[in-house]
Amino acid sequence: MKRIGIIICDRYNTCNGGKCFRAVRERDGAFKKYGKEEVEVIGYSTCGGCPGGNMEYVATGMKNYGADIIHFATGMLAGYPPCPYIDVFKDHIEKNIGVKVEIGTHPMPTNYILNHENIQDIPSKHKSYWKILTNPDDAKKYDSSRANYNEELEVELEKQ
Repeated sequence: MKRIGIIICDRYNTCNGGKCFRAVRERDGAFKKYGKEEVEVIGYSTCGGCPGGNMEYVATGMKNYGADIIHFATGMLAGYPPCPYIDVFKDHIEKNIGVKVEIGTHPMPTNYILNHENIQDIPSKHKSYWKILTNPDDAKKYDSSRANYNEELEVELEKQ
């Protein structure tokens, strides 16, 4: 079993985690790598706001509760601007706290990818994290700006 923690950008401090937890359940986005392995989410919290005032405390707490890995939520990449501290946080947690960090949770929303590729305003270091989060079929499924998003989600949940 993998025990994971999820840290989100504080801009989304009221986020209910729906897309992240859906991606865990359906093994989409960054969670595809777990396949059929059992996964337990042991923590979900924000970074505390720029420049990550809560990051060390939250990561240490997740480690203490058994986290094998911490995922930085997709919102740290898909928020605008993307988190400028993402690499600093990742390095600190891995080197000083001793927990592996993965960048991303649910697939990147299609509209975000298209808009920002068009205006070319995302730093290449952030784009390097997009690869596992940009499957077009998965991205469409997580794009809540689509008019029929809620209806499709409701049908999908009824099937489970």
